[in-house]
Amino acid sequence: MDALALLLNRQSHPRLEEPAPNRQALDDIMHAAVRAPDHACLSPWQFIVCEGEGRRKLGKIYKQAAILAAKPEKDIERASQLPLRAPMVIVAIAKYQAHPKVPRVEQIASVSCAIHSMQMAAVAHGYNGVWRTGSYAQDFHVKEALGLQEQDEIVGFLYLGTPASQAMPKPSKDPSEFFEFWR
Repeated sequence: MDALALLLNRQSHPRLEEPAPNRQALDDIMHAAVRAPDHACLSPWQFIVCEGEGRRKLGKIYKQAAILAAKPEKDIERASQLPLRAPMVIVAIAKYQAHPKVPRVEQIASVSCAIHSMQMAAVAHGYNGVWRTGSYAQDFHVKEALGLQEQDEIVGFLYLGTPASQAMPKPSKDPSEFFEFWR
């Protein structure tokens, strides 16, 4: 798939199954991540790749966070299953660094670009994924269990695997509704 087709047909796939990206694909996914825009070369990224038992470990962290947040019992039981929705989950973290020319929002945007690049690299290898956030991305216990500092941010959880079914058609949008031209 060429780059333009990849971008013009980008679509999330929430229904994923084995296999996860193989080692060559994962290597390309990781290289794509660190090619994201990075003002002042701060490299404000940290990625945790969860596979196999690593997904269960992440699920235990979610479950403990649900318990501490006094969520309903059904949410507590569901929490440990969330990372099992795909054979691979990549936790994408912005490691904020104070810098006079690179504000926090730009560092978070850099990690966002990295997530997009990782998903597109996965698609180029015949896999797909979905970028999720949700309450666990903002949860203090989850952040603490992952070793984050107060200023750090979980930008998303990138679920990757092989599409289990054909994706629902994505509604097309007219770009002219979102662009204006100053000439």
